Amino acid sequence: MSKAEQLIEYIICDVIEYHVLNAETDVKEAMSQFYNSDVFKKLNDIETELYLYSSSYVFDLFRDELIDGVIVQKEI
Repeated sequence: MSKAEQLIEYIICDVIEYHVLNAETDVKEAMSQFYNSDVFKKLNDIETELYLYSSSYVFDLFRDELIDGVIVQKEI
């Protein structure tokens, strides 16, 4: 497993955990929602380099996608 793949796996675990705690949903539902999101697709696309960002940043993108229906990358 490459370092990128390891980082992606760690981020996936963290995002699902954050979602369970934040949305008060169960793990199965959190996994289903995240695995079917555009953020998950982008995270697994090595070329986007999204895996280089923090788990909390990826979670914020995912949460915004759930709310807005699209990925919203807010400016700093």
